[in-house]
Amino acid sequence: MNTDLQPTLHAYRASLLHFTADPAFDADAHVWHADGLLIVDGERILAAGDYATLKATLPDQVAITDYRGKLIVPGFIDTHIHYPQTDMIASPAPGLLPWLETYTFPTERQFSDPLHAREVADFFLDELLRCGTTTAMVYCTVHPESVEAFFSASAARNLRMVAGKVMMDRHCPAFLQDTAEGGARDSELLINKWHQRGRQMVAITPRFAPTSSDAQLQLAGELARAYPSTFVQTHVAENTDEVAWVASLFPKARSYLDVYEQAGLLRERSMLAHCIWLDADDRARMAATGAAVAICPTSNLFLGSGLFDFAAADAARMRLSLATDVGGGTAFSMLQTMNETYKVARMGNTYLPALRMFYLATLGAARSMQLDGTIGNFAAGTEADFIVLDPQATPLLARRTARTDSLEELLFAFAMLGDDRAVMATYSAGQIVHRRSGVQRAD
Repeated sequence: MNTDLQPTLHAYRASLLHFTADPAFDADAHVWHADGLLIVDGERILAAGDYATLKATLPDQVAITDYRGKLIVPGFIDTHIHYPQTDMIASPAPGLLPWLETYTFPTERQFSDPLHAREVADFFLDELLRCGTTTAMVYCTVHPESVEAFFSASAARNLRMVAGKVMMDRHCPAFLQDTAEGGARDSELLINKWHQRGRQMVAITPRFAPTSSDAQLQLAGELARAYPSTFVQTHVAENTDEVAWVASLFPKARSYLDVYEQAGLLRERSMLAHCIWLDADDRARMAATGAAVAICPTSNLFLGSGLFDFAAADAARMRLSLATDVGGGTAFSMLQTMNETYKVARMGNTYLPALRMFYLATLGAARSMQLDGTIGNFAAGTEADFIVLDPQATPLLARRTARTDSLEELLFAFAMLGDDRAVMATYSAGQIVHRRSGVQRAD
């Protein structure tokens, strides 16, 4: 090994888990090292494997951070979340549309203030890191100031984040309304300033079809074609009342999803949240275009929107990922989100192994975002975003994990019983960005 790299080398000993494929379709989809070593060179993964094999490749001067008894996995990836809704999480309402009117829109009004936006962004990012989420696809508000505040906070932490300015030119309060041209212009300015600046990436973000005119959706599609490396994020088919509203607003569209396809918004790097009330043609179009699903179980249950159909999605070979959807979602924790994902699947007569859920929260999300090879697993050269999970984090988790006799049981215990307390440490680009309170350094 080149000794010139020694100052940038760091090594971590623990059990290691990451994925190379989807466990639903490949029996050899995961890589597991009961006693593993993760070697990081600066901001990137150099190697991951058995401790006994890799230890001999390290120069003697490289200290090993000892996390034995813990599990290191890639950082979680949340593919749909609203940072301005942090302060209105757990707000009661009888459904999606009244929830928007009563809580969401008044809360988002405050984000024209850059100082307020930055304070919330800082808290939001700290909360993500506390829960082990190292990448997220984030909705800001219609205010460009909200996007500036978010990216400034993320860049200061050197996080891999995607965010965008909400585009909304109708069916919303006047204090949150932009225009078709103004929304596109502001979005393009943000793309030119922030997209691929360091680890920041921009998403073109029409909120959902009812709040964007035909003209705005067409301009969003033009941006998507002009800047193919950007992301597209929006909502689709979340709630039956919403689906009926879209049908009345867009009578020429075959379906809610077709509204976006006609506008040129279905492509690779398009992330559509919810996708509950789709039909077979919709699912086929998403699979064919490379658009991906952000499954949001906690918000779907909280708002009574419906249950995602895993069997139909897998039959169509749709790209799937997990998301918290805060603030309709009720937790920042991807472990808690797995808990609800499992139950939603069971209610639809689908069994989701814990291995599949961990895949969907890591490499599955990266693949859905077309970022595999950058984040999502421990392949050499990927960015060193990873977390340390502690099976003794709570008395109940410790008692249950002491009685597990397989990797599947261990992961299932984390998914059913874990939350932010199970995340002992979070690393982004090779640097520790969160350590659980009361935990001493492991080296």
